[in-house]
Amino acid sequence: MSEMRGVSGASPQDTVERALAAARPGGDCVVIADETSTANLRWAGNTLTTNGVAASRSLTVIAIDRRAGGAAGTGVVSRSGLRPDQVEDVVREAEKAAAEASPAEDAAELVTGDGPVRSDESVWSYSPVATDFGVFRGFAAELGETLRAAEAAGRKLYGFAEHGVTSTFLGTSTGVRARYDQPAGRLELNAKSADSSRSAWAGAATRDFTDVDVSALDVGLAERLSWQSRTVELPAGRYETLLPPTAVSDLMIYLYWSAGARDAGEGRTVFSRPGGGTRIGDRLSSVAVDLFSDPSHPGLECAPFVVAHASGRDWSVFDNGLPAGRAPWISSGVLTALHASRYSAGLTGLPVTPAVDNLVMSSDASGAPSLESMIASTKRGLLLTCLWYIREVDPQTLLLTGLTRDGVYLVEDGEVVGAVNNFRFNETPVGLLSRLLEVGATEPTLPREWGDYFNRAAMPPLRVEAFNMSSVSQAS
Repeated sequence: MSEMRGVSGASPQDTVERALAAARPGGDCVVIADETSTANLRWAGNTLTTNGVAASRSLTVIAIDRRAGGAAGTGVVSRSGLRPDQVEDVVREAEKAAAEASPAEDAAELVTGDGPVRSDESVWSYSPVATDFGVFRGFAAELGETLRAAEAAGRKLYGFAEHGVTSTFLGTSTGVRARYDQPAGRLELNAKSADSSRSAWAGAATRDFTDVDVSALDVGLAERLSWQSRTVELPAGRYETLLPPTAVSDLMIYLYWSAGARDAGEGRTVFSRPGGGTRIGDRLSSVAVDLFSDPSHPGLECAPFVVAHASGRDWSVFDNGLPAGRAPWISSGVLTALHASRYSAGLTGLPVTPAVDNLVMSSDASGAPSLESMIASTKRGLLLTCLWYIREVDPQTLLLTGLTRDGVYLVEDGEVVGAVNNFRFNETPVGLLSRLLEVGATEPTLPREWGDYFNRAAMPPLRVEAFNMSSVSQAS
C-alpha cells in the first residue's frame, strides 16, 4: 500500500478545506473528495495475460442557497483532475447552480460536527490508502499453481482478480469532518473443458485476498464440469430449486434496492399496503429469516455515515455525515424497516434509516446446513450455479426475469445426476421468501450480476418450492 495525494499534489484534506474556505460567507456547503486506486490480474487458457494499476481522484462540491421560509436550492458539481487553483472555480460553479435551482424538496439543516459523527483529527489527518500489486502476493503464487494443475488435468481456466481502495473525505460548513477507507476485491473464475463444450463458474468477494482459496474454488469447478458429462433435457416449469449464496445475493440485493420508504408510501412497490401506507409489520416468510445491513459486520465493513453525492428518492445531500447504523430490514420473516432519508422518513412517518452498503441474510435456526448437505437431502430438484441478465418486469410485485448461467444440475435421491438446459426464470424475491423450504448456513459471497456495484454480501443457500423456470433458454 502507498500514499496518494489529492488535487494535483494537494492532500484531499487540504482540498476539502480549500473548497469550504472558498464558499461564500454564510452559505452552507458540503465537499466530498474521493481517492481511488485499483489493481488487477487477468488470465485466459491457463496463462496470465494482463495486469494493471490505476488511480483516480474526484471532488464534489454541493452548494446550498438558503432562501426565505426554509427553502433552499442546491447545486452539485463534480470534477476530476483539478489543480489547486481550480477548486474555487468549482465552488463558484456550484453556487451559481444552487442560486438558479428550483427549491429542493428535501431541504433541511445540515448535520453538525458536534453530533455522533465527530471530527477525529487522528483519523482525518491520515493519508489516503492506496492498493498495489502487493495485495496479490500470496494469491498470485497460489493462482500460478492452480493454473498449472488445471493445464495438467486438461481444463482451461479464465478469469480476473481485482482490488481497489477508495478513501472518502467528507467535510461540511457545519463542522463535519469524516473519512472512510473502503477496500473491495473480487475474483471471478471460469473453467472450461478442453473442447470448450462445458463451462462452470465460481466467484469470491474479499477485502484483501488473504481469505481467497483459489485452489479450492478450482476443485469445485472441476467437480461441476464432471457433472456436465451427462446432460438431461427438461421442459419449463416450476421446480424445487437449490439456490447457492451467489444467486440468493443477486435476488436479495434487488429486493433491498427496491425497499425504499418513499416509493412504498406512494403505492409504487411491492412494499406498499393496499389502500395506503407501507407493509411494515407484514410477515413475508413463515421461516424465521433475517435480512439486515450493518456497517460493522465482520468482513463486510463499510462507511458508518451517509455519503450522498446527489439527492434521490430516499437519500439526500442534506444528510451527509448522518450516522448509519445496523438496519434490520426483515426480522424473523417480518418486514421491519425500509430505507429512508430524513425527508422521506418525514413523508412516510417511518424512522430515519439510511441505506448501508452491505447486506446479510441469515436464519436463527441452529445447525444450518451447508449446500452440500442440502443436496444430499434432496429427493428431486434443480441446483443452480448463478443468475444473470436480471431485469425488473413489474415493480408492484417485484417480478424479476433473468437467465441461469454456467450450469444447472438435476439432483435425484441426494446426488447430482447430470446437467440440464438453461432456463429463463420469472420470480419475485418477495414471493420466493413465502416459499422457503430450507435455509442453509450464511457465508460471504460474490453477486454474479451485481458484483460491479455491490459486493459486500453474506447469504445462505436456499431451498425454494416451485421456482418458476418460465421457458427453456439457449444461453450457455
